Amino acid sequence: MKGIVLNRQRDSKIEFASLPDPELKSGEALIRIKAAALNHRDEWCRQGLYPNLSDGTVLGSDGAGIVEKVSDTDDSSWVGKEVIINPAMYWGPDQRAQSKDFKILGMPRNGTFAEYLAVPVDRLHLKPEHLSWEEAAALPLAGVTAYRALIYQGQAAGGDSILISGIGGGVAQFAFQYALAIGAQVSVSSSRADKLEKAKHLGAHHGYRYDDPNWTDRAVLETGGFDVIIDGAAGDSINQLIHACRPGGRIVLYGATAGLPSKLEARKVYWNQLKIMGSTMGSDEDFIGMMSLVKEKRIHPVIDQIFSFEDALNAFEHMEAGNQFGKIVLKP
Repeated sequence: MKGIVLNRQRDSKIEFASLPDPELKSGEALIRIKAAALNHRDEWCRQGLYPNLSDGTVLGSDGAGIVEKVSDTDDSSWVGKEVIINPAMYWGPDQRAQSKDFKILGMPRNGTFAEYLAVPVDRLHLKPEHLSWEEAAALPLAGVTAYRALIYQGQAAGGDSILISGIGGGVAQFAFQYALAIGAQVSVSSSRADKLEKAKHLGAHHGYRYDDPNWTDRAVLETGGFDVIIDGAAGDSINQLIHACRPGGRIVLYGATAGLPSKLEARKVYWNQLKIMGSTMGSDEDFIGMMSLVKEKRIHPVIDQIFSFEDALNAFEHMEAGNQFGKIVLKP
């Protein structure tokens, strides 16, 4: 089979290579991948910024495909089914946080950027009929990360005033769609006017340029402040988010692409009874909840661009440039 592997000896740090077909272990299924999708995690692996990197590992956490065979006869009903793969493994029994054994497909275990993947049967979910292969592949990692941040940690509900920062990225895009689906009043922020316009076209009530030093004053004036803020940047902008929160509001951080804040406006946090929470990926319970929401509300993931496996380097460079609005999909 063919697949995209990490190869730090090459200038591109990735290689489209011929690989042996996966061998099934007990409890596993062989999936013929129909589509996969990029995440920042894959680009961080390419840049050497992820722990426990191993050359020759197939990258990719997101994928959807058809079950070709299973190792155990008890699982034979899965053969021929169209499935989405849950890339989170060994979350553990505690819904509040993942176990120390938690892992994600695509490093160090082989991931979805290959023609075939062996994966435990308990990671499989039936593909919603309303989704194309590309849409199904776009959903898992970013989709469940957004669901946990918004629904489990943020406790978002219909009627809430919600801000999704950094609109255009995968997690932000899903959080935006979920917030609209539950009936919230949704605003977005970005440094790009074109991304704000796209979000407004999709249903955003307000859009703010976070590179405008006065954006939070305008946001508070127009919205009264936000009940929930979903953010993946952190950095010193976290103090802007604190200012934009209503008393009793919740700020959920799922990343820190802008680094650590040099200071924290602690007085505003305690005086306004704010909650600042961390969130990452999601449990099996979160994944099931996400799938139910996507099916019930017939949510279609936003696809930015589709690349072939052979053209993977251009897909990675497109992500690195940060110009995407929605998910970047790869196809065998």
